[in-house]
Amino acid sequence: MNRTHFYFFIFSLFLISCGLFAYKYFVFGFPIAPEEKSNVWNIEVHISFDAQNEPVKVVLFLPGYSRNFIISSENFVSRSYGITTSTDNINRSATWAIHEANKRQVLLYRIQVNKVKVRNPPDSTPFFEWEVPEFLEPNRSAANALLAEILRKSADTDSFVMKLFKLLNAQPPDENVAILLDKEASVDKKAELAVQLLALAGIPARVVNGIKVATRTNDAKIERCIEVYSGGKWTSYDPVSGTSLISGNYLAWWRGTKPLVQLTGGKNLKTNISVGLQEEDAINAAIKRAETINPHLLNFSLFSLPLHFQAVYHLLLLIPIGVLFLVILRNIIGIETFGTFMPVLIALSFRETHLISGIILFSILVALGMVARLYLENFRLLMVSRLASLLIIIIIFIGIFDILFYKLNIEIGLSISIFPIVILTMTIERMTITWEERGSRTALQQCVGSLIAASIVYFFMFNKYSRHLIFVYPELLLQILAITMLLGRYKGYRFVELFRFKEFNKIKQ
Repeated sequence: MNRTHFYFFIFSLFLISCGLFAYKYFVFGFPIAPEEKSNVWNIEVHISFDAQNEPVKVVLFLPGYSRNFIISSENFVSRSYGITTSTDNINRSATWAIHEANKRQVLLYRIQVNKVKVRNPPDSTPFFEWEVPEFLEPNRSAANALLAEILRKSADTDSFVMKLFKLLNAQPPDENVAILLDKEASVDKKAELAVQLLALAGIPARVVNGIKVATRTNDAKIERCIEVYSGGKWTSYDPVSGTSLISGNYLAWWRGTKPLVQLTGGKNLKTNISVGLQEEDAINAAIKRAETINPHLLNFSLFSLPLHFQAVYHLLLLIPIGVLFLVILRNIIGIETFGTFMPVLIALSFRETHLISGIILFSILVALGMVARLYLENFRLLMVSRLASLLIIIIIFIGIFDILFYKLNIEIGLSISIFPIVILTMTIERMTITWEERGSRTALQQCVGSLIAASIVYFFMFNKYSRHLIFVYPELLLQILAITMLLGRYKGYRFVELFRFKEFNKIKQ
């Protein structure tokens, strides 16, 4: 395989990994820090009215599509009322109904919303039929004159809408605007008039009602904007500024000019919207966003697995991190260890005993195992029998340590029972063979090197940031693979060899 093919493969791994990482971070908002928090807004609609001993029907518009928020949960609170929800082409609504009611009635609607930026609305065509309003004179002449003036000074739909709102908000108002507003210069009136004028000009538009979700409040006010269909998409405009830059804290609730609550069979209707703020783990908020934005991707992620499988992968995905740093320690730095991946296995053992106590227990058990292994050498056993006997002896030592530490009330000793026995056995066997073939100094060097490498690998494997990142962003494994392969092409001096051959370098110079 030529170098071009190799480096193209490495570049592809980095590109795929970075692309998936960026998509999950910027679109779903998966956190980088393990303890990161996310804001969750609790919104409650409190509806109260006086019933009149007759059938009651209450219709409440429910939040639908919004560019800035997704609904993570919603529930309804009422007594004795039947409730149904429905969705038309534009709005969602809930209907409470009861055959007969009296006295003061209270209905509650609660939702939790998470902030998220959705680029495209679920509807891309003007699916509703808009009506061309009938203006009576002198309003009709004023409307036609106003539209003609705007048309002369605009180049497209966006500039047309912005010019329209500029004239509607001008002070003092234009003569035609004054006739159309008829002394009612409220924002709601301007938004409704803008939709009518746009319909007269043949441009689909609709009123959007919503609230600002920015601060805690017990009395959130309904604010209106308009949506205009142009260029295959709906664009929102602020009726005050006339720009398409709607606040990122605006929660679109329902579309149209009907009121939020419609009551039949009661009087003295009062509606109150309260907004509260709480925090939750950012990872939970990101999962909720993913379920709403792209549930198919989440279905093929580690989060779709049962919890006991997730626990397995929390540990399994750490091994490539340990392997990467072991490659660096062996190929770049030049630390000698027992075997290729033995330090990674030893580091996994330290997960149960923790680092310091694990090193101490490992050293003690290896020392005792070495003594037992050298003693077994006198009996000239076959290799399988020798390893089996050594394994049994290690288990006996572990049992003795367990009892001893329990009696001394030392908690770290209790974790020895799950210390990987096979790792200990193979380490002792490997150390003994090295001792016999290459001498005690080499055996001790490799033993110390293995412990140093295991300690370094342990730090990077079981760091809380590593554990979090590799599970939330498993695509990082592609980058680890790419770096490992790049290190496999390294043919230069190892770091320890610079000191080992420093005298040679002096002679050469």
